Amino acid sequence: MKYAIKIHKISTVNELENSWNINDYKELLIRFELPGAETKDINELKELLFMAISDKEPNEAAAIVLNYKLSEHLNEGQIDSLSYEMLVDKISEEYPKIELHQQLFNINQLLYKAYNGKFPNTKATIVDFDITPKANADENITKEIALKCFAQNLDSHNVVIRLFGHQLDANEAFEEANNVIWELQKNGDSYRLITSEYFMNKEEFLKPEFEANIAFFEEE
Repeated sequence: MKYAIKIHKISTVNELENSWNINDYKELLIRFELPGAETKDINELKELLFMAISDKEPNEAAAIVLNYKLSEHLNEGQIDSLSYEMLVDKISEEYPKIELHQQLFNINQLLYKAYNGKFPNTKATIVDFDITPKANADENITKEIALKCFAQNLDSHNVVIRLFGHQLDANEAFEEANNVIWELQKNGDSYRLITSEYFMNKEEFLKPEFEANIAFFEEE
């Protein structure tokens, strides 16, 4: 299948909009032993939470936030290990379970800002683009289609190309695409792709406009 892609903007950010809401902050304030916040102003709640977080040891704070967000996916021992590893490693890039990377990024950045830099600073990449199917190409743009197209416009040293060569070449199913790309948002005829800077660095993109021929794995 063939697609034409036009990139409008590539942004590097260290926080994703709406990754935390008022209910998140209120629940975390309870867990950090500062309940009863009456304000409904999200920025005030955030400041209160940052103060509560900074009163704890960094690994203790990390464990509390990890438990709140990921207790359904990680056991107590895994959370305890991660709470220490997060202080020295970019866990949201390195953790083996790619499906947890976005949540780990959000957790990492909350802690990074609360502690003014004691945690590593991780980043995300946002790409705003148009994609046009050619001939009989599928018009339902999925994360797999977007990732396979963009992989053809990235420097050969890119992590996606190195890790998922067989999947990109359609020799294997590419289920990982749904987790490598955190979000694929459609707005009219345009799209927004959000992923980790680890998987797509702004400097790795080759052209603002390109065409890509992609294929899909078919079981025999």
